[in-house]
Amino acid sequence: MTLPPQAYRPETAILELGSGFYDPVEAADFPETKLRFRNDRAAAGIGLMALSDAEWVAHFGRFAPLEGSLTRPLALRYHGHQFRVYNPDIGDGRGFLFAQLRDDRGRLMDLGTKGSGQTPWSRFGDGRLTLKGGVREVLATEMLEGLGVETSRSFSLIETGEALERGDEPSPTRSAVLVRLSHGHIRIGTFQRLAYDRDEDGIRALTAYVLRHYYGEEAGDDAPVRLLDHVVRRGARLAASYMAAGFVHGVLNSDNINVTGESFDYGPWRFAPTWDPTFTAAYFDHAGLYAFGRQPEAIHWDAMQLAVSLRLVSEAEPLIAVIERFGEHYQPAVANAILWRLGLRPRDAESDRGLVQAVEKALRGDNASIDRFFFDAFGGGLPDSYGPAFDEVRAVLAGYEPRSERSHAYWQAGSPCSMLIDEVEAIWSTIDRHDDWSAFHAKIAAIRQMGAALSTD
Repeated sequence: MTLPPQAYRPETAILELGSGFYDPVEAADFPETKLRFRNDRAAAGIGLMALSDAEWVAHFGRFAPLEGSLTRPLALRYHGHQFRVYNPDIGDGRGFLFAQLRDDRGRLMDLGTKGSGQTPWSRFGDGRLTLKGGVREVLATEMLEGLGVETSRSFSLIETGEALERGDEPSPTRSAVLVRLSHGHIRIGTFQRLAYDRDEDGIRALTAYVLRHYYGEEAGDDAPVRLLDHVVRRGARLAASYMAAGFVHGVLNSDNINVTGESFDYGPWRFAPTWDPTFTAAYFDHAGLYAFGRQPEAIHWDAMQLAVSLRLVSEAEPLIAVIERFGEHYQPAVANAILWRLGLRPRDAESDRGLVQAVEKALRGDNASIDRFFFDAFGGGLPDSYGPAFDEVRAVLAGYEPRSERSHAYWQAGSPCSMLIDEVEAIWSTIDRHDDWSAFHAKIAAIRQMGAALSTD
């Protein structure tokens, strides 16, 4: 493996925590390994772009260790609330932490897997991932990255040649292993497990680890409060970015909330076609717990579970004070996220709040397409085709300065890049029926063009 030494910087930081936090495991031995997607853009940021396809498959399909990083995969231990019901019997059941390394911003990054085989936490699962599930996660993460959401990145997708039986889709179906590049895999549920076991030393050690490696701070007497403050701020920003993107994660359980505030673990996700607060992604979310409009509430609730866990090593009052500021962080965050998607510069808190209210009211009342509205309104203009329901939005937009003009080629396309469920199913259908990946790769190219246009100042 020939890599630029100044760019490839392996790490083993997770080993600082000790064996009580993870279980060494072996990857499944797959019948075949067909490389279907490699994220060279992400690989360039961690010094791995120079890998040949054969080397790529050896590392991310056969899981030969990356030089200088972990010598064995580690299945991480955690608990979590799943639809508000506490579950102490979960953990990395079909994935593991494969490697750690630094990115080009100096951040500690994890390469973690999905569908890499059984672990001690698999329970009755087979530890595998359907190829459709892998395709869907690549599409979700690419779209979210393009829309400015802090998300894990789908790093590699390799088809593995097994026929899987699944109750919620036609079976047997094709199998795959996915590798994610993420800014850490420590979850709120990781802290919950330690609190469940009354492990004060473990909570202190994990708090110090997170502060040191993800927030650049050292532990002290107020370490739990500072950690919670970071998570609340990042969680509020994540919830805000979901709303501006029109995204519904679907399963915002406490084991799916990363303490760095990075979105990850995509199962029954959806992009909402219209601003419908009751729109859900998971067919089994009968009560609408994680509906589009309830996602800020869900993430706030999960952050409260972290506060409960940290109560084992901290006084309650300062933790409560931090939790109660979630709304204070969310309001400016959602304004910034919507302004960014509109290509406008912020003004002042009151004006920005008024803009958000006007946009939400118009979209909700008119049943307009979210993607179409943001495409048409980028830069502050709104076509005459938008009727009286958008008069207030048009008036408010007139007071804002654009941060970007509509000069990028994306804006000349005439229609927005979207990722609604029908398109996802159509992309999968061409793969499933004809092994035709052209629509998949074309969609990724279109998403990246959109992201470039949105990011242009």
